[in-house]
Amino acid sequence: MCDTSTRIANDPALPAASRRRFLQALGAGAAAGTAVTAGAAAPAAAAPATSSGRCPARTKIVLLGTGGGPQWNSPDRTGICTAVVHDGRYYLVDLGWGASHRIVQSGIGGSDAARGPLSNLAGVFLTHMHSDHVAEWPALYLMGYTNATGRTLPPVEVFGPGDRAVPPRVFPPERPEPELVGPDAPGAGTAAMTDLLRRAFASDLNDRTRDQGQPDLSTLFSVNDIDLTGTGEIGADGVPPRLTRPIPVWEDGQVRVTATLVDHRPTAPAFAFRFDTPDGSIVVSGDTTVSENLVDLAKDADYLVHECIDPEAVERIVAPLPAEIATPLREHLFASHTTIEQVGRDVAERAGARNLVLTHLSAGTSDATWRRARRGYSGRLVVGADLMEIPVGG
Repeated sequence: MCDTSTRIANDPALPAASRRRFLQALGAGAAAGTAVTAGAAAPAAAAPATSSGRCPARTKIVLLGTGGGPQWNSPDRTGICTAVVHDGRYYLVDLGWGASHRIVQSGIGGSDAARGPLSNLAGVFLTHMHSDHVAEWPALYLMGYTNATGRTLPPVEVFGPGDRAVPPRVFPPERPEPELVGPDAPGAGTAAMTDLLRRAFASDLNDRTRDQGQPDLSTLFSVNDIDLTGTGEIGADGVPPRLTRPIPVWEDGQVRVTATLVDHRPTAPAFAFRFDTPDGSIVVSGDTTVSENLVDLAKDADYLVHECIDPEAVERIVAPLPAEIATPLREHLFASHTTIEQVGRDVAERAGARNLVLTHLSAGTSDATWRRARRGYSGRLVVGADLMEIPVGG
């Protein structure tokens, strides 16, 4: 969806002067042949996308999935997945449930029937190992060749957390320690998870390589754990060390990707990623509470795509649960995520990010409630929706 942002332009919560500036910018963009995006998700019966998607900007953000958490409780929001598109290639941050379907719906894979939707996928970046962020990595990996017809690019570069050396702490601390799942690899990272996946689906993969002539998947995907050498230790509480510089991840022509460690305690390591392109910079937060490392990474970014939780939604989630589950879950959600009141004031404003895009949103919270994130933030706020496309630069 690439429209004229009527929801922002007509938003009564936005000061009149800001609405005028936005409309002036919109008019200038239209005169230059560009577009500004906001609003609800594209209808299911949207017209087929062109080869450059619905929005023809050279660089754009596509919010493939904007739902927070592992609950399947929203017909409008699928699992978290954000695409950065530049010059015909696209890069994915996280792969929540429904991501594969949204890739096809969005048109970012192109409309050429002779080329599969993964033919122009350049990279995958996983922020952390929670299932709601990696659930569709198995689908993308195992079905990769079937959907990469006509691909001429090098292997898809995949980057994510490495193995966790120390298991997470038990909370509350007086609770009996549960038995570790997979005690031989209780903190498997990206490369180890993929190796386990290969073994779990050995029957399928052997059928395809031995009977159907498909190459081994290692020729389509290059899977990498992000190197944290020299960054400091992360203990059982999952709180990351304070970094003095971003972590170099990868450079793909005109796109440079860096990362930082964020605070999604007790989960670790957890990353945010920054994409620097000729048209502008995009930072994707991953899951985190207010993080000084992230504020540094997002310094003067054009777009900060940041997770957000609604405190009232947290109370709705935990209300029906027994106390022994509700108490630690409530503690986790408030300790490891960023609230509506914090995200604009304490993160985007301090970073000097020009645009704040909210994602990882809970079901049942209105856009009017999410727009409270504007308090204390002087930039432009966009409440994310599935399939929303946001042009970057002119």
